[in-house]
Amino acid sequence: MFDQRLHHHLVTWLGQWPAGRALQVVGSERRTLPAWDGEIHPVIGVASRAAMVLSVPPDRVHAVRKLAGRPFRELLAGLPAAVGHPGWQTYPTVFRHTFAPTPLPEAGEWLPADHPALPDWLRPFGGEALVARDADGGYLAGVGIKRHDAYGRELAVGTAPAARGQGLARRLVAQAARRVLDEGGVPTYQHAPENAASARVAEAAGFPDRGWRAYGVYR
Repeated sequence: MFDQRLHHHLVTWLGQWPAGRALQVVGSERRTLPAWDGEIHPVIGVASRAAMVLSVPPDRVHAVRKLAGRPFRELLAGLPAAVGHPGWQTYPTVFRHTFAPTPLPEAGEWLPADHPALPDWLRPFGGEALVARDADGGYLAGVGIKRHDAYGRELAVGTAPAARGQGLARRLVAQAARRVLDEGGVPTYQHAPENAASARVAEAAGFPDRGWRAYGVYR
């Protein structure tokens, strides 16, 4: 069953869902506004096994649609220029979501983004981050939440080198996912297709690979 929380997230984030055709190019004002990190993300695409919605600025819809008939690799390569950023690159990710995170033991505590124990990479997420610390209060691993909209909560995890191999990442991701669900949202998780370590964390935390992919462009 397609949970309505995921539907509402994708409609809000992309501007339309599901796709009306194999590749649906949609204009959305959200592509012109700062996102969770204060940056503008001019392209966001999500592809299920059946179809793909590609969300771009409204004034770039025509230019992107002109690419739609090309082979998929050429489409991705041409996206940065088509949205006015010819020096940028397109990136793919594995797009995962869950409504049944693995019931792993909790491993962390929720701390505000300005807490002194948080490493710099966790601060831009804002709100609260989920952090595992050692007996002296030192950082071991943490999860930040990209708050895309009222429903979509994308989890990002990082583990200190000395703490890797202890299963902390998967436990934190599952714990964070449970909180997102309790608050009425949908937890999502993205990683590069070649990132086997991140894929293992996702699978262990209850985020299966359903064959969905996401796309964007970056500097």
